[in-house]
Amino acid sequence: MFTPEELLDETCVACPGQRLPLGAFDVAPRPSPAIPFSAVLGYRVAAATGVPTCVHAFRVGVPPGLYASGGVPLPTSSPVPAPSPVDLELPADGTLLEAWLLAVVRTTPADRLPVTLARAEQLALERFPPAEILAAMRRVLGGG
Repeated sequence: MFTPEELLDETCVACPGQRLPLGAFDVAPRPSPAIPFSAVLGYRVAAATGVPTCVHAFRVGVPPGLYASGGVPLPTSSPVPAPSPVDLELPADGTLLEAWLLAVVRTTPADRLPVTLARAEQLALERFPPAEILAAMRRVLGGG
């Protein structure tokens, strides 16, 4: 589990973790059309319930759970969940590009990172404009 400061660094711009503390939002196992980004609120919300929802457990450091809507207690200690195979698939939605890149980085051994990032960039260029890829890479790698 991350501290509030770490949560800001670890979560994406569409995550309720940017504005709300852990426990004040649910964590879903993966992105879905049922959890769209709300431009009004500035984060993803479960369409059926209106509850703020994170879609990347590996980014907020807790397993999926109904923390806000179901009263599931936050774990007191647990390892940060690893990215799932679904997290490692190139997304169709540009708002998920940053999370995909982070999942790729977190599952790559350090000595393979340059080659893997170059391959990820080439793959992403098939679907996204270069400026969008560069911005996501900078956020993931800490360059802005």
